[in-house]
Amino acid sequence: MSTELPREKKLTVMCRIEPGCLGPDGIDHIESFCRYSHQELKKVDSDFIQWLPLPRYDKSLAEMEYSVDSKLLSRDKASQYLAYFKCELDEFEEHFHDKVSILINEFLANKKS
Repeated sequence: MSTELPREKKLTVMCRIEPGCLGPDGIDHIESFCRYSHQELKKVDSDFIQWLPLPRYDKSLAEMEYSVDSKLLSRDKASQYLAYFKCELDEFEEHFHDKVSILINEFLANKKS
């Protein structure tokens, strides 16, 4: 039996990724990296999370934003949502950043080959 939530009940995690994470010419690769990471992140907590990695061109925008059914959630509300799935927000974000680091390394390794 699948416990996957319907799309409109999933937590959407918009994560803005800085081009500089990909090195000095990251601006040239950030959009293709975001497409790559979107495909890879679909495998992570997909039963209750929708990932939306985007380039972070505007540093005045938050690095991470949470929403459900297009309704923006405060950090407290996102924390409550994740608590239902026995996740703690800070640990969730740390896990995400670790995964992005791995994806960056994989992406850059594939770029060189």
